[in-house]
Amino acid sequence: MTGDTTRGGAVHPPSAPAVGQTACAIPHQSPTPLGRLVATVERLRREVLEAQAAADGRALVELAKGILIGQLNCTPAAAARQLDVLCRESGTSRLELAADIVNQASRDHVSEIASAFVESAGSVGSVGGADGAEDPAEHSTVSVRLRTAESGMLAAASDTQAVAESLLTNALGPLGAVAVAVWTAVPDGSLALAGHAGFPPGDAVRWRHVPPGVSTVAGLALRERRLVTLARLERAGLPSIGHLQWPDGGRMAVPTGTGGRIHGVLEICWPGPLAPQPPQIVRQVEALAELCAHTMDAAPPGDPTALEAVLPDVAELIDLAEGLQDPAVVLTPVLDPDGRLTDFRIRHAGSRFVDPVGRPRGDVNGALLLEAYPMAAAENGLFDIIERVHATGEPFRAERMSLTALVDQIPLTSVADISVSRHGAAVLLIWRIEDETARLANLLQHAQRLGRIGGFEENLATGETTWNAQLYALHGLPATAQPVRLRELPGHAHPDDSVALGRFLRALLHHRRPSSVNFRLQRPDGITRHIRVVAEPVLDANRRLHAVRGAYQDISAQHWTEVALAATRDQLAHTEAESAERNRLALQLQHAIMPPTPPAVEAPGMRVAVRYRPAETESLVGGDWYDTVVLPSGLIVLSVGDVAGHGIEAATGMVVLRNALRGLAVTGAGPGQLLSWLNTVTHNLAKHVTATAVCGVFDPRTRVLRWARAGHLPPVLVRGGRAEAFPLIEGLLLGALPDVTYGEREVQLEPDDTLLMYTDGLVERRDSSVQDSLGHLVNAAAAGAGDLDARLDRLLAGSRSDTDDDTCVIGIQVG
Repeated sequence: MTGDTTRGGAVHPPSAPAVGQTACAIPHQSPTPLGRLVATVERLRREVLEAQAAADGRALVELAKGILIGQLNCTPAAAARQLDVLCRESGTSRLELAADIVNQASRDHVSEIASAFVESAGSVGSVGGADGAEDPAEHSTVSVRLRTAESGMLAAASDTQAVAESLLTNALGPLGAVAVAVWTAVPDGSLALAGHAGFPPGDAVRWRHVPPGVSTVAGLALRERRLVTLARLERAGLPSIGHLQWPDGGRMAVPTGTGGRIHGVLEICWPGPLAPQPPQIVRQVEALAELCAHTMDAAPPGDPTALEAVLPDVAELIDLAEGLQDPAVVLTPVLDPDGRLTDFRIRHAGSRFVDPVGRPRGDVNGALLLEAYPMAAAENGLFDIIERVHATGEPFRAERMSLTALVDQIPLTSVADISVSRHGAAVLLIWRIEDETARLANLLQHAQRLGRIGGFEENLATGETTWNAQLYALHGLPATAQPVRLRELPGHAHPDDSVALGRFLRALLHHRRPSSVNFRLQRPDGITRHIRVVAEPVLDANRRLHAVRGAYQDISAQHWTEVALAATRDQLAHTEAESAERNRLALQLQHAIMPPTPPAVEAPGMRVAVRYRPAETESLVGGDWYDTVVLPSGLIVLSVGDVAGHGIEAATGMVVLRNALRGLAVTGAGPGQLLSWLNTVTHNLAKHVTATAVCGVFDPRTRVLRWARAGHLPPVLVRGGRAEAFPLIEGLLLGALPDVTYGEREVQLEPDDTLLMYTDGLVERRDSSVQDSLGHLVNAAAAGAGDLDARLDRLLAGSRSDTDDDTCVIGIQVG
């Protein structure tokens, strides 16, 4: 314990060369006076630390000797000889044997921690290590570290600075820690630095006091009342003492307290990242915090000026509670045998005590808090608040907090303003239950303000009229003006409302019936407001009219809203009529050109049948189209297309493209050239129109079909019970670009072949790709049998499309 390379039983490597030095010999230089002074200070500091460590070790050995004297009933000299004999026989050092003797005799929390660490099969090495290897030497020094730290802390119990130094030297240094801070929790929520070791002196000065509300590592542990472990301080984003010195270092902070009260926080600093720690190391840190708490319990705070004055005993707190105008209760903690807080006892209920459920204060005095108010144990309830205040000393205040109590097993809730504060070891709870009459009056006032309502009462016997403040505001009058009586209302209203006001006054004053009226109030400031007044007669004992009372309400916003809604309804009705007329015209146009089931077309070498299914919703009238044209040359032009969009624009666009293609077909041009010309028409003559199309030219003599496509799905050929779609060829949709060239392909058809041309409404689904939908159509076409009309009906009935779009399918049967 006294060598230069030992500290608390752990061996440390010698110091590395200073910056700028090397391990080789250097020429001898005469030391400067300042250098001699620095060396002297460093030597004295090292000797002081060694002396403190030796004193802590001697205290532990002397404690073991005292235990042997008591157990063996021998003299101190005999106990010392017995200790030496036991050291030789066990092969252990005096410190290790002394720690074992103290552990066996005390059987306290420190001995439990040491035993658990030694007996654990999965213990790891030093704190902050990464390999997790088991270290028997480390096991053997756990008791020594803890007991030596305990001896040093008890010896310096009145000096928190010495306690911090003893903790770092004897227990935390061997765990890899480089600094330790002991914080005192101040009742106002701040933290005072009571002791520190290992931190630069400048940091200790800057961090002497942490104001309330500042988030720090120690503040987090105090607020959450648990051990906090941060692998890297900089990554956590919480400042703390020494964060500039070791920004990437790990931190542990654990509250220190006894009897349910938290006296402060023990914060430990490591120079590098902190690996996850095993439970044994965590329990050692918690044991050191518990030892630290016992020394802080009687120790004065580090910053006496920052602490609030506390009452010395419960009697003075009871006197304080009696002097308050609000109900107050004095609570003292109830601890279990292990010193843990379990409940609070109601030591005194003030003379102005008002139980939320109506019990006399005699039934509450002396009872346990959770027995008298079991609903206080609810999560984040009153008990948690009192426990937090007792632990941290930070007072709690809240307005309009709900308090729930059980009355005959029925939960009843009341609203109160709460104040909780700690005074010494006791807690003062003050509450003010909200007065129901005042609360209702307040609610009424807010309701009148939000509803722009003003109340009045008019005494017909005395002529006195009473208004509230809101009514003066509605009339635009100062509070000192004379109220307007009911009979005077016609003179303050719009002339057109005089008849309605006359009926209102006759019903109220002559027929003595409750009545109401809406009128336009013309205020002195020139503003006209729409007002609704509701009044009722008040009769005396002889059933004579005595007074009238009622309320005015500003309904201007409602009136103008109703006017706007009426205008909107008229506009919507007009718009709906226009839309219905447009849809009707589009539907008529579509049905005139595209009948749902037109007669079959008999052409040389083929038979053409068509099925057309309009959209289910009339508002979705689309632009699907088809056409069959027999040219003078005997060639047959087959086409199908789809104009994008719905409504009258899509329907008229369909008419333009269909007729344009029919007129262009007489030129005898091929399908690619026809689509190129049709694209020019779409781009230049039909505004804001895009479309897809397939165009084919069939020669009945050779049964050759030349076809081209403009962004449309390919035709499907059914031959001999098999079906397949034509391979896709390039072709941009119509109207996208001004000049587009479309490719062509030829297909040799055979007798009894069936060719299907269709629009996307037959196959398109929202939950499937186009390729999947096309594959389903091919399978359905191959599975069909029968004549051409039956095949088309079956395809239309079995369509899986869910887009509610127009559907057009053309069947061409080759003869």
